[in-house]
Formats: sequence, structure tokens, C-alpha cells
Amino acid sequence: MRENTRYGTENAMTLARPMPTTETETVQDVPRWAVWCAWTTVLCTVPSGVWRMALGFGVDVGFTGKLGEMYTGVGIMVYVLALTVVSQAAAFLTLGLIRPWGQTVPRWIPFLGGRRIPPLAATIPAALGGTAVTALCLALILPSGGPLTNPEFPQGTAALIMDVCYAPLLLWGPLVLVLTAHYARRRSAASATRRTVYIGGGDLTRADRVEASAHLVAGPGALDHHLLDQ
Repeated sequence: MRENTRYGTENAMTLARPMPTTETETVQDVPRWAVWCAWTTVLCTVPSGVWRMALGFGVDVGFTGKLGEMYTGVGIMVYVLALTVVSQAAAFLTLGLIRPWGQTVPRWIPFLGGRRIPPLAATIPAALGGTAVTALCLALILPSGGPLTNPEFPQGTAALIMDVCYAPLLLWGPLVLVLTAHYARRRSAASATRRTVYIGGGDLTRADRVEASAHLVAGPGALDHHLLDQ
């Protein structure tokens, strides 16, 4: 009897493991709204990046006076290129909140590949980053005597173009914070449901474990409903 129980429990634990998902696919229990939010964070940094690259390559974007002289040359080109690459890479990392590589280190990474990523290792940097971006954007647009009021900044049509390119960045920080909260909740729910199946497996028949495993693959929320119905 003990061997049968042991076999049933081990089999349930094996079945309870989520089906593998490729690194480029969305995690199965991520809702569509979260996917849209993640891609929006990636895309909202593109217009400002294009505007900065135009500035770096010598396009007249409307700066005058000392600012117009400062924002020219090789130095500014290197600066805007580096800033654009870094900001776009940071925005791309948001996809980790909905993709498998945000939960498990990709296998192609030496020494760490295949290891589980602790939830706090993702949520803390994401929360700090989202808060910092939000605070920076508010600091630029709210003060009445902020840098945007400088008369050497672009004016008229040039100012309108700059505003249109930079306005999407106002969504970046809040969206990251929303996705971070959802990521933390989802990881917590997944851990709780696995513990329910693994530790509480002795109270379930083998058929119940198989059914619970199917619900776990569908998503932790589905498994919660399944267990509540028992």
C-alpha cells in the first residue's frame, strides 16, 4: 500500500509540472490585457528613441542658442545612441514579466541556464524601475519652471513633434508597475497551487491528481476553482 501511495504521489507531482513553453511564447496563464500592456511598454519608447536618434545624427529638431550648440557633434551622437539602446533594452525586459525567461533562466546562459528565478529578483528591480521612470516623467512635466520651459527648447511645430514623441513615455512607468503587481500575484498563486497539489496530494485519489494537473497546466486560477469544488 505504501509503495502504491508513493507511486501515486510521485506520478501526481510529475503530472503537476506545467507543460514546457518556449522562451518566445507567452506563459499560459497570462491574460491578454497583460500581454498588451507588456508590448505597449516596449513600443512606447520607440518614438522618443527615433527623435533622439534624429537629433544625434544632426537633424535640426528645434534647439537654439547654447542648447543648439551643445546638442551637436560626435559626443551627442554617442550619448543618444547609448541612451536609446539602454532605454529600449530596459523596456524589452518588461516582456520577462509575461514570458518564461522571466521565471526560469534561459538554458543557453552558462552556469545559470534552467534555474528558477526567485520572484523578488524580478519584482524588486521592476518595481524600482517603474517607480523611477514615473517619478522622472512627473518631475519633467509638473514643475512650472522645469526644463521644458527653457526658451532654447524646441518651439512651435518642433515642440509639438517632440511632445508627441515623448508623450508615450508617460505610460511606461505605470504599465511596468501594473505588470509587476500581476507578475508577483501570478507567481505567488502558482507556488500556492503547486504546494496544494504536492503536499495535499495524499488526500487525493490518483484520478483527482490527474485532473488537478490538467487544471494546473491551464493556469493556477483554474486549479483553485477545481480544488474549491472538491
